[in-house]
Amino acid sequence: MAGKSLDPSSSPRALLGAELRVARERAGLSQAELGEPLFVSGSFIGQLEAGTRRMHIEFARQIDEILGTNGFFVRNCGAAAKSKYPDHFAAAAEAEALATAIREYAPQLIPGLLQTEAYAREVFRAGHPTATEEVIDELVVNRLARSALLQEPTTPLFWCVLDEAVLRRVGDSKTVLAEALRHIAKLVRQRRIIVQVLPFSAGMHAAMGGAVKMMAFDDAPPLSYVEGLGTGLLFDDPATVAHHTLTYDLLTANAHSPRESLALIESVAEDYEHDRHA
Repeated sequence: MAGKSLDPSSSPRALLGAELRVARERAGLSQAELGEPLFVSGSFIGQLEAGTRRMHIEFARQIDEILGTNGFFVRNCGAAAKSKYPDHFAAAAEAEALATAIREYAPQLIPGLLQTEAYAREVFRAGHPTATEEVIDELVVNRLARSALLQEPTTPLFWCVLDEAVLRRVGDSKTVLAEALRHIAKLVRQRRIIVQVLPFSAGMHAAMGGAVKMMAFDDAPPLSYVEGLGTGLLFDDPATVAHHTLTYDLLTANAHSPRESLALIESVAEDYEHDRHA
């Protein structure tokens, strides 16, 4: 995949994808022709080859049979499928790392790519109240590692719509939320991200069902991801992705402008900071 590619020498998933491309071309099959007996699209095969999709064991068995690769993909599928993220999010996290543009609606929490350490710790502690500090530490480290994507000066484009509830949901400390909002404002002022706030006054909207994320790539079809409580689904079906894209467009149309949103974020952060000193 142009622009952002995995190094086969350091990524089992990228190596498996590269080997799949070689084996498929050796067999004289197009991506669509290989996908047909697997009941998947040619673009899905392309995503396996590019590393934006993980190869599951069921596909590995069928691919070995179709391409005559003597169990190669079954033997190597396990290593490629390992992830430090939960199963429902692993494929989306892997795709996110290769995306050239990410657009996300966050209804309840600051998106993972924008979270500070203290904010992420509060989120995980709320969701895992009996977990040990070691477990929480590992979760926080893994989440913060994703934010390295934004250390690149321009890619990926990151545009998010925050529901106003995100700005108002205080955890254990107003200081933690104020710091998190200041972090977002800093990234906006550095022109690294685009943020809009969907105010309560917007009323009912197109994404009442929950969070949605769209990811675009240079040389692969776009993906969309929707997430619920402990669940998540990654879509490549063009009609579904188009519907999710329209949903996001409707959200941006009803949200405050980026300039108004920045002013609101900084104002709310200041309010929390004043409450701390009161």
